[in-house]
Amino acid sequence: MSKIRIKNFGPIRDGFIDNDGWMDIKKVTVLIGNQGSGKSTVAKLISIFSWLEKDLFRAGGLSLKFHQQEGTFKHLLEYHRIENYLNNNTEILYKGDAYNLTYKAGQNLDIQEISDNNYTLPKITYFPAERNFVSSVKKINEGSYLRLWSQSLQEFKEIFQEAKVNFKDREPHHLPISNVDIEYNRLNDILYVKGNDYKIPLSDTASGFQSYIPLFVVVNYVSGLLKSGQEMREDHREYFKKQSAAILNNENYTEEQKRILLSNIAAQFNIKRIFNIIEEPEQNLFPTSQQGMLNKLLEFNNDVKGNNLIITTHSPYIIGYLTLAIKADELYRKTKKQDTIKKINKIVPQKSAVNHQDVIIYELDEKDGTIRELGNYKGIPSSKNYLNSELAEKNELYSKLLDIEDDL
Repeated sequence: MSKIRIKNFGPIRDGFIDNDGWMDIKKVTVLIGNQGSGKSTVAKLISIFSWLEKDLFRAGGLSLKFHQQEGTFKHLLEYHRIENYLNNNTEILYKGDAYNLTYKAGQNLDIQEISDNNYTLPKITYFPAERNFVSSVKKINEGSYLRLWSQSLQEFKEIFQEAKVNFKDREPHHLPISNVDIEYNRLNDILYVKGNDYKIPLSDTASGFQSYIPLFVVVNYVSGLLKSGQEMREDHREYFKKQSAAILNNENYTEEQKRILLSNIAAQFNIKRIFNIIEEPEQNLFPTSQQGMLNKLLEFNNDVKGNNLIITTHSPYIIGYLTLAIKADELYRKTKKQDTIKKINKIVPQKSAVNHQDVIIYELDEKDGTIRELGNYKGIPSSKNYLNSELAEKNELYSKLLDIEDDL
């Protein structure tokens, strides 16, 4: 299990208040908090350091010298548009399975290899909050280039395109929300949403579909890459090392181009797990649709033991439905009766149930820049969290309005 320690970076000041500042990155990691509290900041840093570790591992250490330069780390920060979050007291430490990485302001990135590691190569995918933009973008003609304001969004657009063409032409795929299918027309590069009596292009659908379908399509695609993966033979390994070194040492490539080229090579060999980092998966979704969406994400995440899912969210429903998945797992473990299993399955599909030991929820406070772990009772997340507190505050304000009405 990887860990990260963040001090004095953007909105994060003292960071995690327990465990000497070390945050565990579990199979399911959820970040909640107000706007500007640092949820996406933490998610992006986890993405950066996980990618650095993967890059070092897959190149067999050949990229070690390349990544020792402070400038390289800053390029990765620019990729996620958080390069201005650095200050004179910034300190970020990462403990992985293959490498430990340390960044301190004004110093080179310190890299320590872990001997006898049990690291397995992940497919790391970042899902930016702006992803609904790609629902309105058609395939760009060869030789043309659509420049986006965000490199992470640019890369997501490209993997979304790969994922679409991976679908069989005009073959329907059922969504876990709204009882609809999606269908891809390869010739015209159009995704359609199909209901009982309609079929319309994704670009013309409701905002919930435009934000969720790119998420669904890409998660489905990267999970398929994992299932079709193959063990890297020795001759493949040597080829891979040479190709990686050639890309890393080529000064004509930008940082973004290097990332994409290395990812394309790595995706062909030895992918053993998926690491999905998703900003606000609930965007524009009705509460019951949020449940269907979350259950599907948990199902994909449960496919392989080493998979990881990181979520940033503003939705109290996400915490509530995650609580159901944890409780369902507890009940599934207690019974072998098929009738009972069927009853539980109607509430939470068995493939979506999750062990409470594999889940951690962090609350971020924008007022003091701290991070706390959400408490739990026997593994069930506490209802005394930031999101539920806001709902309680709303109820209290409504009661005050009723009191005023009585006075009137």
